[in-house]
Amino acid sequence: MICETIKKGVECAFMTRKGCGYPGGHCNPVIDKCEGCAKAVQYETGMYCIVYPDPASKWRTGKCPTATHLKVETKEAQQKINPLKASKRANKK
Repeated sequence: MICETIKKGVECAFMTRKGCGYPGGHCNPVIDKCEGCAKAVQYETGMYCIVYPDPASKWRTGKCPTATHLKVETKEAQQKINPLKASKRANKK
């Protein structure tokens, strides 16, 4: 159904015949951690997420699972060195 409360004219999964079915009756605006995400869209009433009605709840556990603006952190694989073997190799030379 079409949202009639905050995101007017937008298809919303939470809209019912009685109005917004999300607890509280409306979507919550994005938080500062959502700045730059492709899923944060500007509407007449403010900036809202197109995936989650309450974006702040997705950031409570660490990071949002659908955030598009986060850098992917890669850990360099470091070879573990056994000190006993290393000392034996050094003594052979």
